[in-house]
Amino acid sequence: MLGLMQQHRLTTAALIDHAARAHGRTAIVSRRVDGTLARSSWGELAVRARRVATMLTDLGAKPGDRIATLAWNRLPHLELYYGVTAAGMVLHTVNPRLFAEQIRYIVDHGGACILCVDPDLLPIVEPVIAELTGIEHVVILCAADAMPETTIPSPIAYEDAVAAAVPLAEWPAIDEDSASSLCYTSGTTGHPKGVLYSHRSTVLHAFAACASDSMALSARDTVLLVTPLFHVNAWGLPFTAAMCGAKLVLPGSALDGASIYQLLRDEGVTFSLGVPTLWFTILDHIQRHVDPADRAQLKLRRVFMGGAATPRTLIERFRDLLGIQANQAWGMTETSPVATVCKPLGFQADWQDDALIDVLACQGRAVFGIELRIEDEDGAPLPHDGERSGLLKVRGPWVLNAYYGNEPGSALDDGGWLDTGDVAKIDADGFVHLTDRAKDVIKSGGEWISSIDLENAAAAHPAVAEAAVIGVAHPRWQERPLLLVRLHPGETVSKAAMDTHLADHVARWWLPDAMVVVDDLPHTATGKVLKATLRAQYRDHLGG
Repeated sequence: MLGLMQQHRLTTAALIDHAARAHGRTAIVSRRVDGTLARSSWGELAVRARRVATMLTDLGAKPGDRIATLAWNRLPHLELYYGVTAAGMVLHTVNPRLFAEQIRYIVDHGGACILCVDPDLLPIVEPVIAELTGIEHVVILCAADAMPETTIPSPIAYEDAVAAAVPLAEWPAIDEDSASSLCYTSGTTGHPKGVLYSHRSTVLHAFAACASDSMALSARDTVLLVTPLFHVNAWGLPFTAAMCGAKLVLPGSALDGASIYQLLRDEGVTFSLGVPTLWFTILDHIQRHVDPADRAQLKLRRVFMGGAATPRTLIERFRDLLGIQANQAWGMTETSPVATVCKPLGFQADWQDDALIDVLACQGRAVFGIELRIEDEDGAPLPHDGERSGLLKVRGPWVLNAYYGNEPGSALDDGGWLDTGDVAKIDADGFVHLTDRAKDVIKSGGEWISSIDLENAAAAHPAVAEAAVIGVAHPRWQERPLLLVRLHPGETVSKAAMDTHLADHVARWWLPDAMVVVDDLPHTATGKVLKATLRAQYRDHLGG
């Protein structure tokens, strides 16, 4: 017997229409290329999105066509999020921080026919545009009178084209399982891989992000969208914010501490999220340049971090500097990305100080819809006892089953599980504790050493700004840990002093065989330390 309920498609068109109806006057603030602020609303964005759809259709785009974007967190990019997807086309975001060859590969592999680019990113596009033979039109995200000189033939001025377009009267009827957006992984070996999201998966992910034990967003929130729109759809926040009607603040390309603090203060931001390296920069600025009275005036109440392991010291700095409980979330491009969120359970609600930080320092518990398991090297499931570590696998309605261009289901094992490449343990309450990436775990004399645990312990030293641990060849133990640290300005620390500090946090046989002080650590375009680069550079450091 079937239920007698209406069937309505879960699509991005439903999201933007809801935002316009229920939250039409709620503001969207965006920093322009020149640094000034543009102000719109969900109601205005909905109309503009319909104009964008017409403009793209007039350029020959059809449902299913990929529309590539190379752009920062600005209003035109957000308009494309809905003008493209709600019209049945596929939004293909491209990371401008990648190397030129990677950008060329991603645009070409995704098969886009139109490329939309911010004017300040034209120098990235111009050297490779001749190789992008599938691109029929290049749209510059500005008005004609603001368009810079460019070698790109016949560029289209976005603002003029959108103003001339008649708003689409009705969004087309789209199958909720059809593709909505395409994002590529970063930091992987070989070429980046495409993850093709559906309308259904996008809307279900937005529901999960809105939940109280997740991001707990509401119409009373003002969200500073620091996470790039080109990185896993900004963790789905453009869609989640439309669902709940939150105010959005888009910072453009100015992600320095002073610029972000200005938006936090002036726009009354209550919620933000981003990678740990960015938050270190922001907190450094606030600590040095903002007096305690002004810090107390900030309305910021919740911060989410993800994209890389969050050092315990960063959680403590949020608590001590701003009185904020910072939460971790874990996921991947392949999981849309939110899979787990770290929120204390009821019996932990009154925990304080180190006991609470111990909870917040893990990656959290699976949100509804996500299933997790850990396996040993033979594929056998391991107990969730908080002791045994194994390969972390995941499945759920917003988890991919195949990379773009591959056979459906080809990324999954026989049980429908996706191998995350992470090594983790899960405790009896469901909290996930990542111990390493499978490719980064250090095997010394047959025993495993967690690079993440060592990095967190090293980062807790007051002189250390950032730490990375890699395994390097050793003549006796096959592999031993090497610690690389970037220090705060003016600070010093000896290897002996670091060993004394680490000995309070990890087993003595885990202590790194050597420590190197560096001016900087290499990062991926999404803020993760490039350990492959470090391993190549330091592979013979111990004479192995």
